Amino acid sequence: MHRRTALIAASATAACALPLTARMAHAQAFPSKPIKIVIGFPAGGPLDQHARLLSDKLQKELGQPVVIDYKTGAGGIVGAQEVMKSPADGHTIMLANTGVMVLNPALYSKLPYATLKDFVPIARSARQPLAFLVHPSVPAKTLPELIAHVKKNPGRLNYGSAGNGGISHIVPEMLKSATGMFMTHIPYRGSAPAFQDLISGQVQVMAESIPQAAQYHKQGRVRALAVTSRERNVALPDVPTVIESGIKDFDVVGFYGFLAPAGTPKPVVDRLSKAFETVLKDPDISSRMVAQGADPAFLGADAFAEYLKAQSPKWADAVKRSGAKLD
Repeated sequence: MHRRTALIAASATAACALPLTARMAHAQAFPSKPIKIVIGFPAGGPLDQHARLLSDKLQKELGQPVVIDYKTGAGGIVGAQEVMKSPADGHTIMLANTGVMVLNPALYSKLPYATLKDFVPIARSARQPLAFLVHPSVPAKTLPELIAHVKKNPGRLNYGSAGNGGISHIVPEMLKSATGMFMTHIPYRGSAPAFQDLISGQVQVMAESIPQAAQYHKQGRVRALAVTSRERNVALPDVPTVIESGIKDFDVVGFYGFLAPAGTPKPVVDRLSKAFETVLKDPDISSRMVAQGADPAFLGADAFAEYLKAQSPKWADAVKRSGAKLD
């Protein structure tokens, strides 16, 4: 009788251990096929540049090809849904920005995903200040001159953005709210087409990530008036901050990060997180990222989750003050 009871108990223990054993085996085998990084915006934009910067060394670190897939539309929502519905095995992950992770939840009352419910944070990879840019035809050499010009010509200047609700939409709205000026918002399906129209003069103003801003500012194709971080940026050392330009406490910095579908095993998440940490510590990657204007800012999975929890109410408040709402 005692022997039979012991056998039953041993069988039950073994059965309970099977799922854990299976998860461990899966994690040890990971990755077993190419890693797909989904971006919810068109090719050529800042997120695409960031993904391409990391992808070569990431695939060497993981031992599998890294493929970038563009699922554009609705301010990154289409891409987020694509990843949310993917198998939770770590082979499909999302590179997202501030807009996708914390702005959309504040802008949409019926958003089809919840960032910390439907995704598992893997790693924050960068902090990304923006620059306020104008087309060279705009008669303003400084941010105060732009504000004065817009106030004299209310509604005559347009500003482009990567889409409704993204950081390039909300940050100009924050500036409008802080200064009382009025410009018309022209949303695009991604940063790249908006930036092309800025270069051509179809829109006159844009808040854009510094990688693109610095490159085209140096060529004279756009004019950078101010950066949105508290400190000046090394890629645009002669461009003052918004605070230096007279707008008190205007310190707005976006961020990039990688997430996996909810339910992805923790050993897999940890493997990916460690790979990103190794890549971001590479001196060549760091220097190239800094040259582009982004700040390497790795956070591991748990720390990134806590960061998102802290950032969400801050951006929700910014959205509320801007008056922006989408549905």
